[in-house]
Amino acid sequence: MSEERTGSGYDRTIVACFNGYVTQAIINNYAPLLFVTFASTFDIGLARLSMLITVNFVTQLVVDLLAGRYVDRIGYKPCIIAAHAVSATGLLSLGVLPFVLPDPFAAILISVMLYAFGSGLIEVMVSPIVEACPTRHKAKMMSLLHSFYSWGQLLTVAVSTLFLHAFGIGAWPMLAGLWAVVPIFGIAMFAGAPMPSIVPEHVERLDGGRMLRRPVFWLLFAMMLCAGAAEQGMSQWASAFAESALGVTKVVGDLAGPAAFALMMALSRTGYGVFGHRIDLRAFIAGSSVLCVVSYLLAAFAPSPLAGLIGCALTGFAVGIMWPGTFSLAAERMPGGGTLMFALFAVAGDLGCAAGGTMVGLVASMNGDDLKTGIPAGTVFAVILLACVLTLSRRHASTGN
Repeated sequence: MSEERTGSGYDRTIVACFNGYVTQAIINNYAPLLFVTFASTFDIGLARLSMLITVNFVTQLVVDLLAGRYVDRIGYKPCIIAAHAVSATGLLSLGVLPFVLPDPFAAILISVMLYAFGSGLIEVMVSPIVEACPTRHKAKMMSLLHSFYSWGQLLTVAVSTLFLHAFGIGAWPMLAGLWAVVPIFGIAMFAGAPMPSIVPEHVERLDGGRMLRRPVFWLLFAMMLCAGAAEQGMSQWASAFAESALGVTKVVGDLAGPAAFALMMALSRTGYGVFGHRIDLRAFIAGSSVLCVVSYLLAAFAPSPLAGLIGCALTGFAVGIMWPGTFSLAAERMPGGGTLMFALFAVAGDLGCAAGGTMVGLVASMNGDDLKTGIPAGTVFAVILLACVLTLSRRHASTGN
């Protein structure tokens, strides 16, 4: 972090936040790797698997709403530590409860709700913490922070795939317990980390009423929703899509589908984190939206499995800047928003995550569980996001802010 070096004492805080996004990546991406396994082992269909996606992100959404009201009152440190503790509990229960409770689907659902609660708190808090730390080039640091979600996703997919290939798919409960080590490490990191002031002293704090009356807020809200939907519409189904629609093996499907998606998303975010001062953020988001539409359609209508997997991977690069870029634009346009603003935009992102993954699954379910018919539905979110960022650019050009 040479150019982005934090003020004295905040390096540990930044690293702990990076680890927080790795935790969230594990939470959002481990279970979807097992959808085909859940279907065959516990007789769970696509409609109920879609419900797992919905419950995950709706739970995070509810937590986002509550966090905007209570985190400042309780304090950032106890809340971020509690978030990691609940996340670890959820991962541990995922490997235990399906074999203890009489209904495996209910057991998986309980586990999802537990770790989604922790993930929601993490999402609300780590971005404003990093934004508040004394760093140069805030947008670059935000993109670098979010790149750790992508690297965490890649780590989750690659390690899980290789572990299950080596020890057998039946070892997935053990792996769920091993992944719980990451949030446990986060507890230790945050316990000794200083917390910055979320809203700088010289900036006027925006209350909820004033924020909600600003048209730019709703424009950015729509962008966050579409960013989450465009990302998870492909990410949540990449493994199952590669196996069922493209006809490749699970090992090849996971490595060339969701793993390649995560790698390309990580490269996009890391690249902006390094070179972002040379790139216009709004133009980068607009170009990424166009690429997202193209890559979704390539994945769905490719003439060969290889081309379809390339489409999955390119989608990862396309969506990489959407979420952190929108956060940065929001912090730039409404610097006094504080925890409430980040919580509301996290709500928007989680609404999108639930909508994107669920829409793809339900459209596929209505067409005989054919994911080739569900994947194209995700393009609508990229088109809307493009319209929003072009509108935002016109407002910026006319008002200068």
